[in-house]
Amino acid sequence: MKSLFKEKYNSGNFFLMAGPCAIEGEEIVMQIAERIIAITEKLNIPLVFKGSYRKANRTRLDSFTGIGDEKALKILAKVRDTFGVPVVTDIHAANEAEMAAAYVDVLQIPAFLCRQTDILVAAANTGKYVNVKKGQFLAPESMQFAVDKIQQSGNENVILTDRGTTFGYQDLVVDYRGIPIMKNMQVPVVMDCTHSLQQPNQTSGVTGGNPEMIETIARAAIAVGADGLFIETHPDPKNAKSDGANMLHLDKLQGLLTKMCVIREAIMKL
Repeated sequence: MKSLFKEKYNSGNFFLMAGPCAIEGEEIVMQIAERIIAITEKLNIPLVFKGSYRKANRTRLDSFTGIGDEKALKILAKVRDTFGVPVVTDIHAANEAEMAAAYVDVLQIPAFLCRQTDILVAAANTGKYVNVKKGQFLAPESMQFAVDKIQQSGNENVILTDRGTTFGYQDLVVDYRGIPIMKNMQVPVVMDCTHSLQQPNQTSGVTGGNPEMIETIARAAIAVGADGLFIETHPDPKNAKSDGANMLHLDKLQGLLTKMCVIREAIMKL
């Protein structure tokens, strides 16, 4: 993973973390992966395929959480082995790090857990890349402590991802000052273009979203120097089993990324 990811990261373009919110089944995941890979190869965008093997942070008890941990992780591993791309999934407790690391290349720490020392250290100890999402409640400067915990545990492979900041009870905003602030920590910085548009804590118990603004979030992130974009995408968001309200329709991915490549090229010339 280390050489594969570094080779891709050093391509000169931004990199993309993309895939469905949750692993719903092998057939649909492989279909999504094949389409994303065709797009990113055409545009020369390094890809890390994303999928959650289990959704631990749900509003309601009856919400979809997954198809089974090992079954979902094996599907992620099949994507990696079939298409030759790194894969990333999130973990929710320290004792999940070693299990997930056996199947994936990047361990992701959810935003609500970014201060949990035992999870950060356990992820670091696997030797995998660790992608830490900035807490909705944290200033970007505070992410230095997450970086320190991982690096002081002997792992230099850290990525930070912004996913917006809590704004009132049911909305998020993105403070783009956070991208250069976190880049000064000498780690790659990613903008989560879909979760930053969530509208949480709805009275229905189902998180809302504002997907028509995904391109706006992505444009601004590339313009201020984000190293990567994180985009959850699905061929049928309305019927997705998790986070459908803020996912990008897969049919729109190529057009969006094409525009982002133009912006990136212009920024690199400045």
